[in-house]
Amino acid sequence: MREINASIPVDKRLWRQDLAGSRAHARMLADCGIISAPDAEAILSGLDQIEAEYEAGGVPEHIELEDIHMQVETRLKELIGEPAGRLHTARSRNDQVATDFRLWVRDACTAADTALKGLQAALVARAEEHADSVMPGFTHLQVAQPVTFGHHLLAYYEMAKRDRSRFADCARRLNQSPLGSAALAGTSFPIDRAATAKALGFDAPTANSMDGVSDRDFAVEFLGCVAQAAIHLSRLAEEMILWSSQPFGFVKLPDAWSTGSSIMPEKRNPDAAELVRGHTGRIIGAFTGLMITMKGLPLTYSKDMQDDKAPLFEAWDLLDLSLAAMTGMVSTVTFLPQRMRAVAGTGFSTATDLADWLVRDHGLPFREAHHITGAVVKLCEERGIALEALTPEDLASIDSRLKDCTLPDLSVDGSVNSRTSAGGTAPLRVGEAVALAKQELST
Repeated sequence: MREINASIPVDKRLWRQDLAGSRAHARMLADCGIISAPDAEAILSGLDQIEAEYEAGGVPEHIELEDIHMQVETRLKELIGEPAGRLHTARSRNDQVATDFRLWVRDACTAADTALKGLQAALVARAEEHADSVMPGFTHLQVAQPVTFGHHLLAYYEMAKRDRSRFADCARRLNQSPLGSAALAGTSFPIDRAATAKALGFDAPTANSMDGVSDRDFAVEFLGCVAQAAIHLSRLAEEMILWSSQPFGFVKLPDAWSTGSSIMPEKRNPDAAELVRGHTGRIIGAFTGLMITMKGLPLTYSKDMQDDKAPLFEAWDLLDLSLAAMTGMVSTVTFLPQRMRAVAGTGFSTATDLADWLVRDHGLPFREAHHITGAVVKLCEERGIALEALTPEDLASIDSRLKDCTLPDLSVDGSVNSRTSAGGTAPLRVGEAVALAKQELST
């Protein structure tokens, strides 16, 4: 029973939050006349000593004390004696753990924002460096249209921007204090829940004591944010893996972010990127696991909820590590724009530019232009030439209306330079997007 009931190996991570909540609670009890000022002073002094001990030597794991809350309370009693027993007046471990957990998740939201901002900064720096570097854009992993590499990298900037907004929303929504909800029904003591909420940086107390102790929406939502951010990192990692393979050859990974083979000395394996991709599965599993844990629980607290922290801590640790790895990788990888440019022109990637020209300069309906362009591509395939090698006579052989016309620029540079629509891939637009991103990051 001791083994299955104890959570101290996991929830000892909440010790800073537990001490903060206890300090706020003790001060409030004294201010409301529920405990004496000398008792409050003794409690606060003891909590300060416990903080110093934990900072210096870590939190001891006494299984018989079950959790971090009893660990702190027991040590407090050893230090100050009888006044320690007054600290738990008008609260329960139910509202205590809910408060501690919210405080931890709120701090993690801030840490996630900082880490994501670091990744954004790395992406913007490399995007500016490659604002006019041409690469193939893909659909279905087939060469589709040429794009600029800076534009491609800034797509991940936008993903990270949305991730940051999700964490900010999560932090805003969770920022209500359960402290004072007690076990489930509130308390008969004349406490000031608004005071403890303010002291802990919450916007307000929770409105319903039963919801206050049983709500884990904030943990599920946080894991959802972590999972979505991990999915974005996994997509970037997958591209790094593809790009660093010999058939692509778009990037060269530095030794710091790759490993060798045990038997093949020439290998440079993208292990860091593969682990980021792999970690995403564990993170999604943690998210799913907590939802399943919570789905059938009646109000209010059940011991099942003790299992809410382990998956959340694991998922956050994996995301934090993955963010650091991908930021380092983006910052230091060597991009090979000449190889990207060479591939960008394959597969008749500028065929759409020809179709657009037929619509814009000759007034053809797009579907008809699409059909003509298909015939042109077939002709080029038969003759083994690129689109930019076409002559007006070639076009006229397919459609007499195109006799003696002046062909558009069907090079990859001409294609990307023409994509000047808002959010487009033209170097001009990439430069504007970089400037805007820098402004966003600075504010």
